[in-house]
Amino acid sequence: SAIMDELAHIPSGYSYDKYLDFRLNPEHPPLLKSLSALPLLFMDLNFPLNEKSWQEEINSQWWVGTQFIFESGNNADTIIFWSRLAPILLTILLIFLIYFWSAKLLGKWWGILPAFLFAFSPTVLAHGHYVTTDLAATFGIFASTFSFLNFLAKPNKKNLIVAGLTFGMAQLLKFSAVLLVPFFILIALIHFFVNLKGFSRFAPNHKIKFFLKKAGVYILWLFSIFFIGFLLIYAVYFIFTFNYPIERQVGDTREILTSFAGSPTPVGETCSGKRCLADLDIWLAGNSLTRPAAEYLLGVLMVMQRSSGGNTAFFLGEVGGGGWWYYFPVVFILKETLPVLLLILFSLISATLRLFRSLRQNRIKIIDYLNTNFAEFSLLVFVIFYWVYSINSPLNIGVRHIMPTIPFIYILSVSALKKHFFFEQKSDSFSWFSQFFKTINLISKNANKLIILFAVLLWFSIESALAYPNYLSYFNELGGGTKNGFRFVTDSNYDWGQDLKELAIFVEKNNIDKIAVDYFGGDSLAYRFGNKAVP
Repeated sequence: SAIMDELAHIPSGYSYDKYLDFRLNPEHPPLLKSLSALPLLFMDLNFPLNEKSWQEEINSQWWVGTQFIFESGNNADTIIFWSRLAPILLTILLIFLIYFWSAKLLGKWWGILPAFLFAFSPTVLAHGHYVTTDLAATFGIFASTFSFLNFLAKPNKKNLIVAGLTFGMAQLLKFSAVLLVPFFILIALIHFFVNLKGFSRFAPNHKIKFFLKKAGVYILWLFSIFFIGFLLIYAVYFIFTFNYPIERQVGDTREILTSFAGSPTPVGETCSGKRCLADLDIWLAGNSLTRPAAEYLLGVLMVMQRSSGGNTAFFLGEVGGGGWWYYFPVVFILKETLPVLLLILFSLISATLRLFRSLRQNRIKIIDYLNTNFAEFSLLVFVIFYWVYSINSPLNIGVRHIMPTIPFIYILSVSALKKHFFFEQKSDSFSWFSQFFKTINLISKNANKLIILFAVLLWFSIESALAYPNYLSYFNELGGGTKNGFRFVTDSNYDWGQDLKELAIFVEKNNIDKIAVDYFGGDSLAYRFGNKAVP
């Protein structure tokens, strides 16, 4: 069945591709929606172009979605099925990318483990096939972070362009990727100070010149990456606003931003605060050259409004709209599998003890650590950075909002496991025969640890398999299991409307003539039940 957000995203993507018109769903960037709609272009589908929801109403995405998918004579199941091909392929590509980067950081065998944990995570299996922006954001942020760190390690023109393009791609997948801007600036600043090689050998009067010159290089790098990303964003929005009437865009922007900042500033008066941003966006929308940028800015402002305003939610027996600071930690603990939680906890304890032991023995030098483990350090910074932002956000509607950190958490956990199980042993011998027996000897010494690790992974595999097909509703034993998770938290953590077809099949099999349904989702009671269902 169509889940809640797909009702808006599928028709929006189709309208972008088919009509190059961005009037629907500006709150989310276009890339995932556009990719999902590509297969639909090869079908003979009816779109509600003459309906009031398209012609007159502002951002009436939900009504257009209902009319397009369920009320225009189209086959709803065909539309939903083919729209999900793009997110499925994106999820598979992300799994391979996780392995590729993990293999570079941990080795080709240990690199399998983070990819395995991600691929069979109930949360990923739940969201990896829906036409929503959460898995797409995870892909974009992961790819962009990898490309940026790869550029810092090997700064050349090719890596610079790739870093810029992946940064732009991330922004086109979800607006939360804008957090990459301060994150990249922070990481570049740390990398700059770590790599001030030769600074001490300069005379005092030349140190400032050297410092400023090197700082200028880093500033130029960041500016270039952000500029390349902006060019990609502009190009995509230029295409998808090509047939969006400029007068309509200005009117829609003005109306949408009224709830963000109130009425436009009267002529002759000076704007302030949010109103200045809103006035700027309205002005940009009225210029044919800048209106692609205006549509992107509109989406950012809409997300700012929604994030600051929160969302009515049920959590631990309470209903509220102001958010709970402990929402995401609790939901993550309840929805992540117990074996993976144990691996993460063990890795955290192991890494902390190793750090304190090194500090006590005075064996650790921060600069040396950053020089050899900068990528690992950067992943940790991102996880902390993103979680702090999420915890402070009152928008508490699902564990899916912290999905971008999950691949990084898995990589960091496996890295700590590897260091605990197998300390690196340097060898001067390049003999394959010698290396083989050293590896066998290493494994035999850690046999007990390996047996425990494989047991935990087997437990994880069984846990994931038993969750089928209710991955969206999955809760671990701490959350009372899938059948009782709703007692703790709901919304996209539990019921997003994914099972309406299953209910329709149940009604048909049991010859039920009438049924009352309280439904939260993107599917259609009338389409699935005819006149049997009473909302």
